[in-house]
Amino acid sequence: MNLEHWGWYSIAVSIVLVLMNWIIAVTSSSVAVGAETVHNAVDLLMAVAVLVGLKLSTRKSKSFPYGLYKVENIITVVLAVMILFTAYEIVRNAMFTVPHQLTVNPWMLAAALVTAVIPLVFSHFELHVGRGANSPALIASAREYRVHIFTAGIVFAVLLAQWFDFPLDRIAALVIVVAIVKTGWDLLSDGMRVLLDASIDLGTLDRIRQIIDSEPGVVQVKSVTGRNSGRFRFIEADILLRFHDLEKAHSATHHIEQRIRETVPHVDRVLIHAGPSERAHTRYAVPLSDLNGTVSDHLGEAPYFALLTLALEDGHVEGQQIVTNPHTALAKGKGIRVAEWLVDQKIDTVLLRENLQGRGPTYVFRDAGVDMVPTMAGTLVEALATLTHQRAK
Repeated sequence: MNLEHWGWYSIAVSIVLVLMNWIIAVTSSSVAVGAETVHNAVDLLMAVAVLVGLKLSTRKSKSFPYGLYKVENIITVVLAVMILFTAYEIVRNAMFTVPHQLTVNPWMLAAALVTAVIPLVFSHFELHVGRGANSPALIASAREYRVHIFTAGIVFAVLLAQWFDFPLDRIAALVIVVAIVKTGWDLLSDGMRVLLDASIDLGTLDRIRQIIDSEPGVVQVKSVTGRNSGRFRFIEADILLRFHDLEKAHSATHHIEQRIRETVPHVDRVLIHAGPSERAHTRYAVPLSDLNGTVSDHLGEAPYFALLTLALEDGHVEGQQIVTNPHTALAKGKGIRVAEWLVDQKIDTVLLRENLQGRGPTYVFRDAGVDMVPTMAGTLVEALATLTHQRAK
């Protein structure tokens, strides 16, 4: 998608609107139409500024290694100031200029109607492209054209009322000011938020946190922050991993970054600070064949699992829970699905009577940093006693 083309389209549309409104304003002597002409002239400058912003924003250099993304936001702030200045000009013309007798002809009414239709159609397509590209400059331009739909409608109403000798010119000019000031303020506040490095929205941060937390090797998500820069996003996260191996840690962070880029649009950079977890507890899973605590000979077929939390310092059991295996009804792939489910439960070690060497669950546990420990224990009590004794040593 070439955004620069839309910058040129906006310039062409603004030129057409300036010329049409200027002709109507000179011929009719209407203050409202004159204000709208000034409004269109500002839009022309805005369109030129948007084009400059789009051309400069993605450039990187040694002096600006992170790019010039904020150029677009600077452009947005400048546009907002111009809009507010336009409002001042309208008020000044409406309040202090000497009133003139308006001249209205049918062709003026037709031309005024066209000046409302043009921004209506163009803003629809420009806003769609701007949102798709997350471009603040294009979105700002489209919103300003939306204002023109309203103000051009007022101009048409003024001319039509004057046709019936009902003057509304100065009142209409002041009404136009309200719409312009609101648009200018919205653009100014949005642009300044990004320039001051305000955080990206909480919904996006929550989605990123969920992506990170779902990674098998992640034990804890300590923080997730992010900021906008132009239409791009910069993400930073601080996490703890269950393993100390640097290769596995790199693989996990790389996978997290890929998933973030696939899920969240317009992400330029993801910076993940990953460290090994220093925990006071460890979690075990034991497959059970019944609620009496008999250890199952199979992982995928086990109807129940005991989930145990032990203190690392002395092996004391601080939590015990027996849960139902949610994948027993599957015809195929039970072992892998159960392994993935246990990883989601943040299990550190699985006690197994079954030899899973070379089978699917082994790879799931290995990639997540989950240890598989063989056991000969026949009951959960025996397994627990063994674990407590080993941890106490």
